Amino acid sequence: MSTVSRRPASSPRELARAADRLSFLYLERCTIHRDSNALTVETADGTTHIPSATIGTLLLGPGTRITHQAMSVLSETGAGVVWTGEHGVRHYAAGRSLSRSSAMAEAQALRWANQRTRLDTARAMYRLRFPDEDPASLTRRQLLGHEGDRMKDCYRAEAARTGIRWRGRHYTPGDFTSGDPANQAITAAAQAMYGVSHAVIAALGCSPALGFVHSGHELSFVLDIADLYKTEIGIPVAFDVAAASPEDIGARTRRALRDRIHELRLQERIVADIRRLLAIETATDDQDTVSLQADHGQHVAAGVNYGEGNW
Repeated sequence: MSTVSRRPASSPRELARAADRLSFLYLERCTIHRDSNALTVETADGTTHIPSATIGTLLLGPGTRITHQAMSVLSETGAGVVWTGEHGVRHYAAGRSLSRSSAMAEAQALRWANQRTRLDTARAMYRLRFPDEDPASLTRRQLLGHEGDRMKDCYRAEAARTGIRWRGRHYTPGDFTSGDPANQAITAAAQAMYGVSHAVIAALGCSPALGFVHSGHELSFVLDIADLYKTEIGIPVAFDVAAASPEDIGARTRRALRDRIHELRLQERIVADIRRLLAIETATDDQDTVSLQADHGQHVAAGVNYGEGNW
């Protein structure tokens, strides 16, 4: 049985194309509408057309208005949409999975629901971040301690590399300007990375809430995935931007990070890393079908009345 809201066939395998998209596009003080399969962005300077399929994540800053039709085409192309506050320090996201299958979500839930495999996945995430360490025997508390030490080392190393005087990581929620330039840049980079990670997770059909390191938040898995690339990408870019100039930190950090993400083909890499972490070795089924669960792990066709005598 086909699902009600049918879309053109696509599959998680097509997410490799995400590497060819803009990792994210930030807009503010404009009206966004739809013209065929493109977005139109109206500002005081005129109207710009943007092919919707080229966008990985659309960041909507203060003063933006977006129409229902524009949201519809973004949903059809699997783009993430993030409404950000001033300087991008808060966000609310929406999107629709590119996947026709629930296989990724089920694999994630299966690993999350078991305490052993949840810890195994957390260790695998640590190993991806710090390949020179073997976390196989570490408890969760030890993982957190090691991660904290490595983060401090990373901040100190980047400060030394860029010549910035580092006084520690400080961020006051809701007050972007309370930090020094380096801290502002780190915050801006982190928020942009959350948006990119959220878009890929949603496009794969995974749950943003079922985290293996983070817990208790609707974006726990988003935080898990974004953190995989923090010391390699986000923090070095932030220190480079802060070292260059203290002016317009948020916008400059986003632009620099966008270029770096595209250069490294990060979105394609996020897809591969999530597959590896969830132990999915082959592409999931992309058929737009629904089945019913029967006994002993069997599935039967939907759209059939299974009253007595119909089995």
